[in-house]
Amino acid sequence: MKRVPLSGPASVLALSLLGAGCSSQQPPSPRAAAAAQSPATPATESTADVGDTPATAVPNVVTETTVNRSSAEREPQPRAATPNKTTSAPPTRAGPPAPAFRGSAQPIDAATRSRMTSSWRPGCPVHIEDLRLLSLDHWGFDGGVHRGELVVHRHHAGRVLAAMRRLFDARFPIERMQLVDAYGGDDDRSMAANNTSAFNCRPVSGRPGVWSQHSYGWAVDVNPVQNPFVSGGRVSPPAGAPYANRSARRPGMIHPGDAAVRAFASVGWGWGGSWGSSKDYQHFSATGR
Repeated sequence: MKRVPLSGPASVLALSLLGAGCSSQQPPSPRAAAAAQSPATPATESTADVGDTPATAVPNVVTETTVNRSSAEREPQPRAATPNKTTSAPPTRAGPPAPAFRGSAQPIDAATRSRMTSSWRPGCPVHIEDLRLLSLDHWGFDGGVHRGELVVHRHHAGRVLAAMRRLFDARFPIERMQLVDAYGGDDDRSMAANNTSAFNCRPVSGRPGVWSQHSYGWAVDVNPVQNPFVSGGRVSPPAGAPYANRSARRPGMIHPGDAAVRAFASVGWGWGGSWGSSKDYQHFSATGR
């Protein structure tokens, strides 16, 4: 056979036909044969994540992608932001109001005069019409509010009520507050009962003929047991001996500059605890004596 040389477009077409015939007759490669026998990968798994990864790595990539999608589906989706709501704090319940001090001053009427047969009598340095009965609240050692009575001179009734109001506001405890007549006018008995008292027509202890400041209605003794009279080795009342050492700090005791001293100082009254040799820690008076 005579071979005709080809050139130009005819040569290109002939070479193409020749290559096609040769490639169709070559046996398939093992990798292509395995791919042909395997089921086709679903379209949903042929994702862009695979890219140019070889066929053997495709299942791993697809599985990882599937797991990531499942995890994302299980995670709670963030909720849309809601506008802030203004909430007010629940109302607080106020406790019971603190007790208010109650105090009054009244002239000595017939009923009160009949109760004062031990503390007042004709010949006392003050007339009974110049005295006033004070009815007032005070705190007790039990933490409760109690009602008490004092008799004082009418010129000092307002001052004593003001001082007692200050003691009440400070919650200063007072054991009891009764007219000294409840003890027969006996000052020793009244002190032994730790009774806070005021008017009592009597002489100064140990000085017959000399009127006590209590005889004028301008002196008050507060908690005699916690605040005894101390002179040398004498302590009155005797039950106040444990309180003769004033370095102790116990309820009902009176110390320099404390609430009790300030209360009476605010109305111009002096304190027996500031005396020189003898100390009358229970005693307050308008004259300072």
